[in-house]
Amino acid sequence: MLARRGSGVLQVDVFVVKPQVIQQTLDASGTLMSNEWINLQPEVSGRITELNFREGSYVKKGTLLVKLFDGDLQAQLQKLQAQLSLQQLTLERQEKLLAINGISQQDVDNTRNQIASIQADIRNVQAQIRKTEIYAPFDGVIGLRNVSLGAIVTPATIIATLQQIDPLKLDFTIPEKYAPLIDTHVPVSFRTAGFDQDFQGRIYAIEPQIDENTRTIRIRCHVPNPAQKLLPGAYADVKLVLKKIPQALMIPTQAIVPTTRDQQVVVYRHGKASFVNVQTGIRQEDFIQVIHGLSPGDTVLITGMMQVRPGVPLHINQVL
Repeated sequence: MLARRGSGVLQVDVFVVKPQVIQQTLDASGTLMSNEWINLQPEVSGRITELNFREGSYVKKGTLLVKLFDGDLQAQLQKLQAQLSLQQLTLERQEKLLAINGISQQDVDNTRNQIASIQADIRNVQAQIRKTEIYAPFDGVIGLRNVSLGAIVTPATIIATLQQIDPLKLDFTIPEKYAPLIDTHVPVSFRTAGFDQDFQGRIYAIEPQIDENTRTIRIRCHVPNPAQKLLPGAYADVKLVLKKIPQALMIPTQAIVPTTRDQQVVVYRHGKASFVNVQTGIRQEDFIQVIHGLSPGDTVLITGMMQVRPGVPLHINQVL
């Protein structure tokens, strides 16, 4: 409230400046992603003989998820293993004959070469058999499957997806001017649709290059998700703490008197008005930081700034 008293004295409301802890925050838009994500696709064409998972189920790393027909390969493997056993017996007999000069060294070496060749063929067939099997490369949740048992598939066939959703990743971008204020391990908070609560994450990676088109820098966080409430692909409203100022001088934004060159506040000193130039910093919803120009304990006007003149007597009506 502003009123005049006798002898030109103004009644004004004032605010007493005192240090307080503030945080400089930045709002950004982000997207939640799976920590790990793959399409389950076979390396070779074939007929599915086993589907060892349920849609939407959790599977452990190393679990056999899909098996293709490998009867022909198993037959080749058995044949090679029989040949290997025969040649190994032959080599044992030849080595005994060689000890009594009953056979040449060349014959023994030929048998050894045949054994090495068969062993290489066995490893090759075993590798082909492994290509008929799909194992879970990490712990995760299986998505909806696109094929049925007995289906003929190719390397282009997506059988299902496997996603690791605990933890999740959160990606967001910030303007390049804030890049010097960001570091790894900085905590962030965010909200997603459908939840009236804040979730927490922590920065673990920062893109080392600024995007030339948007002039932004990409940041990635780890987000714990033990209850698996959050889902990949969700939009996130991110709030990032850039820095904390323990002794900030904050005043109501209405106390600022803008001029053509700078910003001023009106300070109550010894019962009179004194105009002081100030430098401002972080702006919040109703308050603004004063970096230079004021000291703790100063009393600034929050009403009557447009009517008051330097040296005018003041009467404090209300202290906020």
